[in-house]
Amino acid sequence: MPVTPQELRQAMGRFATGVTVITAYDGDRVHAMTANAVTSVSLEPPLVLVCVGRDRVMHGVLERADRYAINVLSAEQEAISRYFARQTDQEPAYRFVTQPPHAPRLEGALAYLDCRIVERLPGGDHTIFLGEVEVAEAAEGEPLLFFAGRYGRLARSGATG
Repeated sequence: MPVTPQELRQAMGRFATGVTVITAYDGDRVHAMTANAVTSVSLEPPLVLVCVGRDRVMHGVLERADRYAINVLSAEQEAISRYFARQTDQEPAYRFVTQPPHAPRLEGALAYLDCRIVERLPGGDHTIFLGEVEVAEAAEGEPLLFFAGRYGRLARSGATG
């Protein structure tokens, strides 16, 4: 008997992930979407991927775009994640840094990866957008996490080494 979408969602929900906002230009307009279906693929060459549902507005944007950015969210950016996941209409404070030809950078993100799309691959009801990383920046801070349908933060251990 095949696995149902609900069973797969429940099982994969037990895999803790970081939270990102994917950004891209559609003409001169910035589009953004919360995503956790993101992974590093290769160091040589530097490749990453993002999977986007074919029913999402961002899917059409990435079909037309030549690049996207992965903005890794900090623990303080949960409201931004919820907004771009469309879990709320209440717009939080955020700012995009725009420096074409690079994809928009979310100010305050823990990491920024500017990626040139090198391949679009079918993946069921999603498309896999493979990107070659052309800019990578990282900052200090705590990550925003997602597990079992809830946002979380890293626990601080009381143990000493």
